[in-house]
Amino acid sequence: MRDPSLREDPMSQPPPYYPPYPPPHGSPYGPGPYPYPAPQPTNGMAIASLICAFVFAPLGIIFGHVSLSQIKKSGEDGRGLAIAGLVISYVVTVLSIVVIVAGVAFFSWMGRELEKTGGAGIPRTLPGGSGQLPPFNPPATLGANCQYPATATPADKPVKPPVPGKVATTPATVDATVVTNAGPIVVHLDNAKAPCTVNSFESLVRQNYFDNTPCHRLTDMPSLSVLQCGDPTGQGTGGPGYRFANEYPTNQFRPFDQALRQAVKYPRGTLAMANAGPDTNGSQFFIVYRDSMLPPTYTAFGQVDKTGFGVIEDIAATGIAGGSDDGKPARPVTIKSIRLN
Repeated sequence: MRDPSLREDPMSQPPPYYPPYPPPHGSPYGPGPYPYPAPQPTNGMAIASLICAFVFAPLGIIFGHVSLSQIKKSGEDGRGLAIAGLVISYVVTVLSIVVIVAGVAFFSWMGRELEKTGGAGIPRTLPGGSGQLPPFNPPATLGANCQYPATATPADKPVKPPVPGKVATTPATVDATVVTNAGPIVVHLDNAKAPCTVNSFESLVRQNYFDNTPCHRLTDMPSLSVLQCGDPTGQGTGGPGYRFANEYPTNQFRPFDQALRQAVKYPRGTLAMANAGPDTNGSQFFIVYRDSMLPPTYTAFGQVDKTGFGVIEDIAATGIAGGSDDGKPARPVTIKSIRLN
C-alpha cells in the first residue's frame, strides 16, 4: 500500500491538455492549404446582351438591363459583359436611327425632285429661251463606245442591256411602228445622230419590253406638250435597269455650257428620251405633239411620221385626268407592241 503521507507535489504533475486556439485569421504557416472560395458562374443574360449587341441591338439593351439586375441580386459574374453589351447596343441603335432618318430624308427629297420632273421626264418649269435645236455636227467619237452600265435600281421588267461597244451609224434611219390602243404611230429613228440611243431602243423592242405598257403622262401647256411612255410601272420612275449617256443635241455643247440651261424648241413630231438628269437615259421616251420649249438635255432620236400625227392629236384632245395640264391621259393609252419595220 502506498503511504498516504507521501503526497505528490502538484507542480510535478503535467498540466491538463487543452487544444490550442486557432489564430484569428489562420496562420500562413499552418498545416493548410486553405481553399479559395469557388468562382461565381457568369450570368447568361450578360453573354446574351453582348451577342445581341451585334445582332439586334434593342434586344441587347433589354438583356443588358435584365442581366445587371440579376447580378445585383445573385452576385454572379458578368457585370463587365453586361455593361459592354449595353454600351455597344446603345451605340448601334443610335447609329441605326441616324441612318434611317438620313435615308428617309434622302428618299423624300428624291421623291420631291422626281415629282417636279414627273420621274424620268421633263420639268414643268422651264428656263427662258427661244432658240432652235443646233445644227448637227457629228462628234469624232459618235457611236464609238456605247456604254450601258447598270443602275442602282433593277429593271422593272425582265430585260438584258445592249452589248456595249461600237455601234454603226448606218443605216441613217430605222423605221418602227408603235402600236397603241389608239392606233399605230410610225416613227423614224435617227441612227445617224443618236446611235447609242437607237441601239438601246431597238434592243428593248426586240425583247418586247414595251409590250402592254402605259403611256403614263400627258402634258398640255403652252410651252410643253408631250406624251410620255416607256415605263412598265406607269408611275414615271421605272426603267430597264441600265442607263446611257445623252447624245444629240446635248453633245453639240461643251460640258457645263450655260446654253444647256436655256430652252430651245423641240419641234412637233420629235421623239426624245426622258431622263432624271445628265446621262440617266433608260427606257422612257416622249413624243412632242406641239412645238415645246426644253433645255437641250433631252436626246432627240427620231421623228413621228406624218401619218401618226392624227393618233397623237386624238390622244391629246381627250385631255388629262382630273382636268389638269399635266398627268395621266384621261383616256388610258397603252402600247400594245412596237415592231421594227
